[in-house]
Amino acid sequence: MADPDLTAEELHEIERKYDPELAFRPTGRGIAILVSVCLVAMSAYHFYASGFGLVREVLHRGIHLSFVLGLVFLLFSWRRSASTALPASTWYRISGVPLLDLVFAIMAVAAAMYLPLLPPAALSVRVGNPSELDVLMGTALFVLTLEATRRSVGPTLPIIALVFVAFAIFGPYAPGALKHGGASWEGLINHLYMTNQGIYGIAIGVMAQYVFLFILFGVLATRIGLGQLFIDLAMVIAGRYAGGPAKVAIFSSAFMGTISGSSIANTVTTGALTIPAMKRVGYPAHFAGAVEATSSTGGQITPPILGAAAFIMVEYLEIPLRDILAAALFPAMLHYFGIFIMVHLEARKLGLRGLRADELPKAGLVLRQHWLSIIPLAILVYLILSGKTPDFAAVYGIIACVVVGILNPVNRLTLRDLWQALADGARNTLAVGAAAATVGVVVGVVTLTGVGFRLGYVVVQTATDMGAMLSEMWLLSYFTLQQWALFVSLILIAVSCIIMGAGIPTTATYIILVAVAAPALAQLQVEPLVAHFFVFYYGVLADITPPVALAAYAAAGIAGANPFRTGNTAFRLGIAKALVPFVFVYSPALLLVTDGFTWSAFSITLIGAMLGIGGLGAAFSGYLLAPMRGWERWAVGLTSLLFIAPGLTTMAIGLLLWSPILVLQWRKARLSAALPQ
Repeated sequence: MADPDLTAEELHEIERKYDPELAFRPTGRGIAILVSVCLVAMSAYHFYASGFGLVREVLHRGIHLSFVLGLVFLLFSWRRSASTALPASTWYRISGVPLLDLVFAIMAVAAAMYLPLLPPAALSVRVGNPSELDVLMGTALFVLTLEATRRSVGPTLPIIALVFVAFAIFGPYAPGALKHGGASWEGLINHLYMTNQGIYGIAIGVMAQYVFLFILFGVLATRIGLGQLFIDLAMVIAGRYAGGPAKVAIFSSAFMGTISGSSIANTVTTGALTIPAMKRVGYPAHFAGAVEATSSTGGQITPPILGAAAFIMVEYLEIPLRDILAAALFPAMLHYFGIFIMVHLEARKLGLRGLRADELPKAGLVLRQHWLSIIPLAILVYLILSGKTPDFAAVYGIIACVVVGILNPVNRLTLRDLWQALADGARNTLAVGAAAATVGVVVGVVTLTGVGFRLGYVVVQTATDMGAMLSEMWLLSYFTLQQWALFVSLILIAVSCIIMGAGIPTTATYIILVAVAAPALAQLQVEPLVAHFFVFYYGVLADITPPVALAAYAAAGIAGANPFRTGNTAFRLGIAKALVPFVFVYSPALLLVTDGFTWSAFSITLIGAMLGIGGLGAAFSGYLLAPMRGWERWAVGLTSLLFIAPGLTTMAIGLLLWSPILVLQWRKARLSAALPQ
């Protein structure tokens, strides 16, 4: 494939434009050196603490949070629209950073470290009875955390946190089932700041212990050539077939997803090559961008990284990471299968070619140049599957990256490269770290007020009332009230996840929504692992769901296409991701590690899901064996929904209803083939 049409600077600007987590401001030399040293120190500290040190839990979380908040105020401007040019230095601006932001950074570090540095004996006495200084420092950390999150992620998450805080304080005035006794400001700060149920809670703990190391591993693995190996292998595997560049986008994004959980970063990295190539063989610009965006969002659901949510699940569900990865495997494969089906049908419909032999890399040369780079990933996966803790596996994966980088003659890792990789790894964790601290505020209010169970009750009651109306309708009465209540609850939760995910990171969406979804689905006898995966999948879907489809908009910037049209097409291509969660709710065997798993149930579920996804792909593409008429598309699409609850009966009914259309399609294909070309 040819070189990308855009320069590295243009690609960086697209990534910065659509990913608020990477919208760093320019700084002068003095601040740049300070920031670089702090970033490398942050990486070195986390590597030491997780691999060889023994740091008290609250102190470890406090050090992590102080690094995050201090660096956010140095690297993120008050407004995202601020100029990318370095402003002139004045008495109130040092090396491009306003004096006020320097003050905020110092205050954030002081507030974050105040509590962890208290003697454990003094802390145990003051929990529940905070001093005035405790309340002052807690209030400062609360305000600075919200501001850091607003700068690095956007305003949506801080607004949600403020709504929850208002709910905690004004609980006596809340309506109906949401009414509670309320909390004073002192009591609220005590809970959010002085305990491990708030800002220093599970979210920031997982970021400090696991997520940081895995992000650093992904940066180093990419630097030593693993990303290039994945792209080249994808071209060797799929490039020669009809519509080859689009299939390359799918495979390369799937491979990249094993080391990166960022949808936008994956879109820009692989899309720089695949999107121009797709346009050159005949795909419309909006379709090319949509293929890359949809494929890249799969990185957040592809083992072994899965973004940060996988590690949150480990803590919430108290099960090994290898079980989470096993559960994620086949749903991720179905996501890529769905994109592949639509891409293939689109290529057949448009009569597109694959890449020529001279446009493809040589498999032998690719493997000779880059085979060493696969070793760190293999070590990481082996350690996880052998039962080692995630942080242990990540530490040795990082060590393997450094060793391979030193030995690799093609992508040799110099000291300058290592320094830059350590800085980049830490820089990429800042926004998600700030978001995790703000999520801690939300989770703290949930645990303080019990609002999760209250909202869960409201969801189930609403779904039950709607289900009662549906179950009384003709034809719909075939299903029981319990079945309708579950279905409506899933719809309500899915819509909530997509709406919330439109403005905040996937992990934050997952943590907040699972507080509501888990109690609601538990009342409907859905297994906890299934409930967590359902929320996680729909949170990820927001990256390709208009009106805030950030991955799709980034891809549109590379493709030169209409962003909204690209987002709509990306959602259509990602319909499998919207269907699969319903499949594993109704048939948990797809997740492999659920209660009562059997291989027969798994096989029926997998085959049924593939048939349903394939049918939806044909319906949306308007092509199966030949172009489809409108009524054929509607018939196939609606019938495909039968496979949401896979079983021999529903599969037989679906195939029976498909059979007349399959016969018509076969006849049209034969007639078309018989015509002179």
